[in-house]
Amino acid sequence: MPSQSPLLVAIPLVALTVSLLTSRWLASRAGSRLSPLDHPNERSLHSAPVPRSGGLGLLTGLAIPLLAAMALGPIVGELAWMVPALTLVALVSFLDDLGDISPLTRLAAHLLAAGLLMVGGLQWTHLDPPGLAVHFPAWIAIGLTALFVVWMINLYNFMDGMDGFAGGMAVVGFTALALLGWRGGEPLYALASLCVAASSAGFLASNFPPARLFLGDAGSSSLGLLAAGFSLWGTRLELFPLWTAWLAFSPFIVDATWTLLTRIARHERIWEPHRSHHYQRLVLAGWSHRKTLLRGYLVMGAAAACAVASPGLSPPDQWMLLGGWAMIYGLIHLKVRLVEQGFPVERP
Repeated sequence: MPSQSPLLVAIPLVALTVSLLTSRWLASRAGSRLSPLDHPNERSLHSAPVPRSGGLGLLTGLAIPLLAAMALGPIVGELAWMVPALTLVALVSFLDDLGDISPLTRLAAHLLAAGLLMVGGLQWTHLDPPGLAVHFPAWIAIGLTALFVVWMINLYNFMDGMDGFAGGMAVVGFTALALLGWRGGEPLYALASLCVAASSAGFLASNFPPARLFLGDAGSSSLGLLAAGFSLWGTRLELFPLWTAWLAFSPFIVDATWTLLTRIARHERIWEPHRSHHYQRLVLAGWSHRKTLLRGYLVMGAAAACAVASPGLSPPDQWMLLGGWAMIYGLIHLKVRLVEQGFPVERP
């Protein structure tokens, strides 16, 4: 692995630079065909139109190292199937950024992308809580994999509603996966994960509040597809159990899943715009975007650090870790409610 060290530094730096420069250029092209404006709606926390083409900048940053890898030799294995899946999701999502695409068309594209990942060997084949392993029949594995991939694509889109939020989660989450890949002796996995984190950081420079550029569906849906794909890829390589990747991205997974289930329980129309996520509720209750974002970054960083450490723990310690995070998220939910009710939950 020492001989791979220069690549683990140089290629992500290229991805970072390309994403940074492309994102800045797209921000300066507000209102153009490539950079359509995101106008405020019922779900928005912003009050003025902002270009939503940041996904193009992020994906351009990813494309450069990918083209370099193709020039050095054919892409093989799981990554070879992830590329067409990502291309499909990004293309359909960008068309949706330019104009309305029917929900059925989007769903069909997401399911087809999940199918491509499964053809490449990326499946959720077993349940693996600490110390246990329950293998699924093939038909259940196919259904659960499709559900997981489609949900990750959409939940990342749902959570992309505040400046710096989705980009920050990508930087932290994929950096955690890169560290797990490096420690597990899989330099290609580590390099690919680090490139996603670096491209996300390049975009984040234009998205940190006050944002001059949004991800758009092309960016958020692509990051969701990559989060699902890299989670399954790392599990296939036996770098970590699937729940470790869930823990790394748990700030998004828990919020989006909790909000969806709550809205279903309230018999709300879940396909309609809303502002029910915890981060949205904090901003609506009076917290600034930066305060909410920085608190979110602390949670993301802590979850990612625990995810990196988790494979080396004993099963009893892993259960304690998961129980601890269940309590943390319960306390976060309680704190959001207290903030909404006007209780002083912090020192002045």
